[in-house]
Amino acid sequence: MGRTELSGFIATLNRDLSIARREGGEAFLAVLFFVLGALLFPLGVGPEAQLLAAVSAGLIWVMALLSTLLALDRLFQADWREGTLELLVISPEPLPLIIAAKCTAHWIVTGLPMAVAAPVMALLLNLPPEGWLTLVGALLIGGLALSFIGSICAALLIGSRRGGVLMTLLALPLYIPTLIFGAGAVQAAVGGYDSTGHLALMGAITLSSISLCPWVTSAALKQAME
Repeated sequence: MGRTELSGFIATLNRDLSIARREGGEAFLAVLFFVLGALLFPLGVGPEAQLLAAVSAGLIWVMALLSTLLALDRLFQADWREGTLELLVISPEPLPLIIAAKCTAHWIVTGLPMAVAAPVMALLLNLPPEGWLTLVGALLIGGLALSFIGSICAALLIGSRRGGVLMTLLALPLYIPTLIFGAGAVQAAVGGYDSTGHLALMGAITLSSISLCPWVTSAALKQAME
């Protein structure tokens, strides 16, 4: 990445973060959904400590996945409504780099706060302390993959009337590997086993997503703009 490309990446990142600060309510909703969804679960199944401990890792990960889906519309929809998306597509800056910056901003606004809130939720859901650090690390690594993979679905559904429903149908199958390895890493740590294998596989998914998804999303955006 040259100096010019890096400047474009940082400019796009700062722009999206500034928009997120101005529209703080929308960004906050995804994190609020993440927290409330997990906290309401004990009301449905009961406060039994052993039951909560058994399902807490998977529950936190499912809520993180659904919260990411809730915020995916913010990636391109606002730019599409304002007419700036077409300008981004025809910009001299490499489009995959712009998309990578937007996905990174999406992760900073949604994935990072969820990782910060995870230990509090783990405590409330009776997840053993042995799994807390692994949970935070897995959410940090896997959250990037969720944002980058989700960008493909967001690009394909620009302007769709039923974008929310279709987004879920498209993205959920793609999110399953990250969900499996993320929850598996926490369960392994809680059980006293080595979780590095799960984290390594999740890291491979994340690196592959960062490398490939911006190019696929770029093609989808160009097709949508024709």
